[in-house]
Amino acid sequence: MILKTNQREQVMPLPVVLVSTVSKDGIRNIAPWSNITPILRPFDDIVLASWIKRDTLDNIRETGEFVINVPPVDLADAVMICSKNYPPEVDEFEQAGLKPRPSKKVKAPGIEGCLAWVECMLVEEISRKNYSLVIGKVVNLDVDDYYFNKYGEMDYEKAKPLSVMLGDQGMWFTRPVFAGRYAGYAEMFLNKKDEAPTITGENG
Repeated sequence: MILKTNQREQVMPLPVVLVSTVSKDGIRNIAPWSNITPILRPFDDIVLASWIKRDTLDNIRETGEFVINVPPVDLADAVMICSKNYPPEVDEFEQAGLKPRPSKKVKAPGIEGCLAWVECMLVEEISRKNYSLVIGKVVNLDVDDYYFNKYGEMDYEKAKPLSVMLGDQGMWFTRPVFAGRYAGYAEMFLNKKDEAPTITGENG
């Protein structure tokens, strides 16, 4: 079967995060996001794709800050509440009954009850006709110790982070499960000299 090219989101599982921001007037905002990814494993940059007309994008432009919150499956209903197209003056924390969590490096609050909180500063916006790519630098990364080991690895079976499969008329919320095989990163390289370099800094 051949699908339409714009159905590419329907053939791959996507993450679900909640992006929290604050407007220049102090109005708190939460929006669900799936078009988001870390930029390569060694770096501390992250990129999200946004429609041009989004309150979240306006807030990021105005303040240069945002927080990526990683929700568990039991916040699926709150995710859908936050997905509604409220006007800019509406506080989604109040609408969804979510409690703000003070951030350490940015003014925008995180969301209590999430598994991880990724505080970001805007680095660059790459604008296109209908959308923008927002590149942020992670300035602080907090996780719930109950779900992570000392190496920063999530116990995903216990944490149940939310993900999603998109369909033609709706979406199915999902979560990752173990497929029965663990592989070390070194397994990807034929020779040790081929391994990815250790990144020590912006220019290092």
